[in-house]
Amino acid sequence: MKIRSKRVSTNNLNGRGRRFAVVVARFNAPITDVLRDACVDTLTAHGAGVRVVSVPGAFELPLAAQRLAQSKKYDAVIALGCVIRGETPHDRYISMETARGLGQAALTTGVPVLFGVLTPLNERQARARAGRGPNNKGAEAALAALEMAALMETL
Repeated sequence: MKIRSKRVSTNNLNGRGRRFAVVVARFNAPITDVLRDACVDTLTAHGAGVRVVSVPGAFELPLAAQRLAQSKKYDAVIALGCVIRGETPHDRYISMETARGLGQAALTTGVPVLFGVLTPLNERQARARAGRGPNNKGAEAALAALEMAALMETL
């Protein structure tokens, strides 16, 4: 049995008066550039202010995300990257440390840090998750950030 998540309605997500930071890894730029564009387009379509910061690779995402979250200038920070499986276990080390670091940044700052890092087995899978349209994971991360920003106001 395949379990599917329910998509968030974009009708009640409001970014007006909110600011978001988007941290993007340059490694695998043909993928991460598309994720970034979909993320920024989604946030601005909802009226949000956006700052984009670039880092060399996925491993550098947590430090930049933490610094942005610590500034308290942003309602949420979105980390975007792509780590494609290789012939060695290197991708797993990078992915695990990136996930751990982003989670730690959210917990220590109290600011939502969204995980928009693809971990596909190959480039074909990466392109499928960074394609144009509703399945783009950059757009999904933006919607999740809008939802989390609204939730934080109520907690």
